Amino acid sequence: MGTDAESESEALLEGKLRICSFESRRGEEMASLIERMGGVPTIAPSMREIPLSDNLQAFTFGKKLLAGDYRLMIFLTGVGAKSLLEVLETKFERAKLLQAWDTCVTIVRGPKPHAVLREWGVHVDARAPEPNTWRELIETIDAWGEVRGVSIAVQEYGQPNESLYAALEERGAIVTRVPVYRWALPENIEPLKAAVHECIGGQFDALLWTSAQQIHHVLSVAESLGQREEFLRSAKKCVIGSIGPTATETLIEAGLPPDLEPEHPKMGPLVKLICEAGSAIVALKRSAV
Repeated sequence: MGTDAESESEALLEGKLRICSFESRRGEEMASLIERMGGVPTIAPSMREIPLSDNLQAFTFGKKLLAGDYRLMIFLTGVGAKSLLEVLETKFERAKLLQAWDTCVTIVRGPKPHAVLREWGVHVDARAPEPNTWRELIETIDAWGEVRGVSIAVQEYGQPNESLYAALEERGAIVTRVPVYRWALPENIEPLKAAVHECIGGQFDALLWTSAQQIHHVLSVAESLGQREEFLRSAKKCVIGSIGPTATETLIEAGLPPDLEPEHPKMGPLVKLICEAGSAIVALKRSAV
């Protein structure tokens, strides 16, 4: 019978990377992608979306929107746009809300909010290009025109993007934040705890991150177990895959600079890249150790 090291080497030679993903909402799809591309998946959900149905800030925004107080509206995510409309519809008429949005200058961060607004019949004046970070969004806004003194509402998503707000305020914009939903840990965090232990035990070859918030949550759980540093040391021996620039920035701040990031920030290209290039990287990392 071979040793664990021999089994690990055989798995790597065969390209069967043991891949842990912290995806939640699309966990099943992620597992299927990893299996189809020859990897061995572990899915450890790290996030739970909590709609703010009793959202006073959103209702205050709704009143001001219908009163015509906003010149420019920024939508950051498709899910967030839908959630915002659902919340506002509990107090205001849908048709009036959509009409009010349609009278604003509308700028979106990427294709998902663009698709949602198109479905609603609300026009879009400009869309930030890939990789759809706050930097591309600010460039798109600058290309639109001067925002000094312009009243801007921003549909927030998850963790507030302070860099975006700072850039808008530097330009003299009057910014209203409209939080729509926030992220919490899953109700059952046992799979996440298990993933932290398994990573420390060397049972993963690659870690996939599909949002910045996942990083905060995983490190929070590792901290609660008293194993944050052990997790970080073990994670550095794995291939670190980031779905895009926002997650990459957070990974770098956490001390886990990504090894691979796809050209397009989507799950399919990320998994494909990891499965094609990951074996050589993890072998190199472990031979160096």
